[in-house]
Amino acid sequence: MTRVNLVDPASASGAAAPLLKDITGAFGVTPNMFRAVANSPAALKSMWSSFGALGGGKLGAKLGEQIAVAIANRNACQYCLSAHTVLGQKAGATAAQMAEAQTGRSSDPRTAAALAFALKVVEHRAQVNDADVQALRAAGFNDEEIVEIIAHVALNLFTNYVNVAFDVPLDFPAVALRKVA
Repeated sequence: MTRVNLVDPASASGAAAPLLKDITGAFGVTPNMFRAVANSPAALKSMWSSFGALGGGKLGAKLGEQIAVAIANRNACQYCLSAHTVLGQKAGATAAQMAEAQTGRSSDPRTAAALAFALKVVEHRAQVNDADVQALRAAGFNDEEIVEIIAHVALNLFTNYVNVAFDVPLDFPAVALRKVA
């Protein structure tokens, strides 16, 4: 049972109403996470705007979703893990690629570098060093893309924290969390 009200899009009012309408239009339904966040129209606007901005970013949807599942698994957020696994496959990743990304790995060196960096940012609270950033550059990332990786981390921390803290009910096919060695 969720710890906050799940706002019903049909009865939403004020600033949350048009945002929920846009979200429903994008997904065909209104995912429970957005219904929870709709308790604060400002937070909902921030979250939805971030998804839109990063969706049109340089990294591309597939890598963004791979970063999302790695962070979700690290933060034990089954909601985000499940949602982003579906979204990653819609963005062109295979089920195997999403499962690999969940544990921070990829057979693609560029993706592997991005995942390793994103997880280090999470695990070390952004205390990265010159070598960490240089590893991304060596893998082919430019400064714009490196900043976007950090933006994806920040957005996913927000969504993970919402779903874990509020125990938002899962409304995507469940994907099991995995232990990372």
